[in-house]
Amino acid sequence: MARPTAHLAVYDTLADWEPGHATAELARNGYRVRTVGPDIRPVTTLGGMRVVPDITVAELRPEDSSLLILPGADSWETGELAPFAGAARRFLESGVPVAAICGAVPGLAREGLLDDRDHTAAAPFVLTATGYGGADRYREADAVTDRDLITAGPTDPEAFAREILRRLEVLPPDVLDAWFRLYADSDAAAYPVVAAAAEARGRTG
Repeated sequence: MARPTAHLAVYDTLADWEPGHATAELARNGYRVRTVGPDIRPVTTLGGMRVVPDITVAELRPEDSSLLILPGADSWETGELAPFAGAARRFLESGVPVAAICGAVPGLAREGLLDDRDHTAAAPFVLTATGYGGADRYREADAVTDRDLITAGPTDPEAFAREILRRLEVLPPDVLDAWFRLYADSDAAAYPVVAAAAEARGRTG
């Protein structure tokens, strides 16, 4: 049986810390994570890591995916990543979830994808500057899910991952709650629940 696929957008100056929790847990739980670049040339993240995309954004199709993850990057501000916002529109129109964090959120605002969905971001003024029409749908929260769109600010990678894992039903609710308490709050009492779930996952393959 083929593993489900999640797609991670990669581009120069990608903020390394933002998608890490999500992609690691997806991979640990049976997902194949494939990278999507503007083209097939290697990109360099903000932390200096070199990533070779598996496919290009032009090749990306919603029907081949369970999720599109859009991390932040300085290049969102220049407009050069607009093709990824266009891909997000196609995904949402096809009923496939999209998760955007940090600079990717204003990118989706410019595409008009936040006008009729609850959302969050680094701060309200960041989105207001895009001229979008969804200011009344802004929510002060660590991360927000509205239908198939997940948004988060740059300081909440754990909450971003939590919403992704919840939307795809990757972890049972009690395990997801413990996972978030462990990684976001350093709650040692949550560790046995997370460890037991990992052990069970290892037994079932």
